[in-house]
Amino acid sequence: MKQKFTAINSIAKRHGIDIKTASLQFAEAPSMVSAIIPGARTAQQVKENIASMKVQIPADFWSELKAKNLIAQEAPTG
Repeated sequence: MKQKFTAINSIAKRHGIDIKTASLQFAEAPSMVSAIIPGARTAQQVKENIASMKVQIPADFWSELKAKNLIAQEAPTG
């Protein structure tokens, strides 16, 4: 898992994406998901989560993750 995290984080950085942002949006991508409840202990974290959901993640980021088998080929990504 640590190697997978490191690989995804490296790709995210190359695409200018925060891994937390990618994680939140990936969790929300399937059409059957109607809500996600990310943990937050402070008002600042809530604001950061909201901002993360507004970030436009480039399709190339998701394509690269699929090409490197870091996420399933059929995984919805937005």
